[in-house]
Parts: sequence; C-alpha cells; structure tokens
Amino acid sequence: MLEHYRIQVNSDIYALAKLQEWFHQFQNLLPKPTWMQCNLVLVEVFTNVVSYAHEGLSEETPIDIEIAINESEYFLEMRIWDFGEPFDLQAEIDRVALAALKNQDFKSIDDIPTGGRGLMIAKTIADDIRYETLPDGRNCFVMIKSFSKLV
Repeated sequence: MLEHYRIQVNSDIYALAKLQEWFHQFQNLLPKPTWMQCNLVLVEVFTNVVSYAHEGLSEETPIDIEIAINESEYFLEMRIWDFGEPFDLQAEIDRVALAALKNQDFKSIDDIPTGGRGLMIAKTIADDIRYETLPDGRNCFVMIKSFSKLV
C-alpha cells in the first residue's frame, strides 16, 4: 500500500528545522540506514532549492515536499518542487563528477566542491533520480529509493 505524506515550507533555510521534525515520523517506517540516507538527500536538495533555485525569490516562496512510502513493495519516493530556473540534471551531475575527478586528492565528501555536491549524494544514494519541469512553471526533483523489509 502506498502512503503519501506532504508538507509545505517557506524558502527559508530556517524552515529546515520544521522539515526535519516532519521527516522524523518516517524513522519507524524505514530501516535506519535508509532513513538516514533519505534524510541526507532531503536536507541537501532542500538546501539547494533555498540557496540556488529560489535565490532572489521571497522567503515566502513555497517549497512543496511529498514522500510516498510503499511498505509492501519496499520503496520510498521523494518529490521536492521548486520555482527556480530549470536545469539539466544529468549535465550538472556530469559537471560535478568531472570536477571531482580533477580533484581526486579529496579525502572526504566535505572536500568535494560545493555547488552540485547534494546532487552527487542523491545520485549515489538513490535507485533513480530525475528532475522534471512542469506546465505550471514549477520543477520537481524526484528520487526513488528501495529498502529492505523491516524485521
């Protein structure tokens, strides 16, 4: 059965606390490693929306987030909508991967240059990610993550 959960927050980095509080409800529905990984992607993508996609827009600009969890087929789908300029997700991932290859001396994820790091984290964690531009002028980041059965 697919369960949907939604939240809308302002485009304000301080709304991250409210978002984290909301996401906490999924801790008992997902294996801990999956919950932690999805939480990391949520934080990274939300921060990217606030910092880049909504740069120059009002803090009241809404960010809609939807989580769908299928406990019988063991997957989570995360959708995050923004009002920023659309971009080519694969081209951005390729750009960051190339920059990382040029800087192979990095010792941790903190050494990866900012500006795309969150997308690389999402790509590594997720089974599938996409970025869609919708007819209403919004963009939607979509991530699908499979997980194992809770014991």
